[in-house]
Amino acid sequence: MRLWHKDLIPYLPRKQLVAQWRECCAICSNIANKGTPNHLLVNKIKNYNLYMFFEYMHLVIKEMEDRGYKINKGSYDRCFSNFRKIIEKYHWNFYQTFDLYEDWHNERYLKQCLFNLQEKYDCDGISEEEWLKISNEFGKYLY
Repeated sequence: MRLWHKDLIPYLPRKQLVAQWRECCAICSNIANKGTPNHLLVNKIKNYNLYMFFEYMHLVIKEMEDRGYKINKGSYDRCFSNFRKIIEKYHWNFYQTFDLYEDWHNERYLKQCLFNLQEKYDCDGISEEEWLKISNEFGKYLY
């Protein structure tokens, strides 16, 4: 489980983008029901205003919609129902400005995500076309 670097969302291959939406829903469910995302790679969410996670989910949804992917209505409803539970439980302030995960989604984390995607490409989990889209945009971080 991971939250891909926010700048990678428009470049993620289909499989990773759709999986990201499922992971967002799982994180929402865990926070709503257990109070924590409870996974090593995403526990950092607790260090930030959780509204950032809400914004991150919207980045994923917008990208899926822009690509014409259909979001399962039941999945969407369950996810945002859990998010409403979190809002009620933690009484968040939604009226603030921020840089989405500024100390987490930094250049170092971008490189980590890129090398993870490169490994997927090397193992035939990402097509050459998908990898070229990523490496053309972010190549300066790979070499």
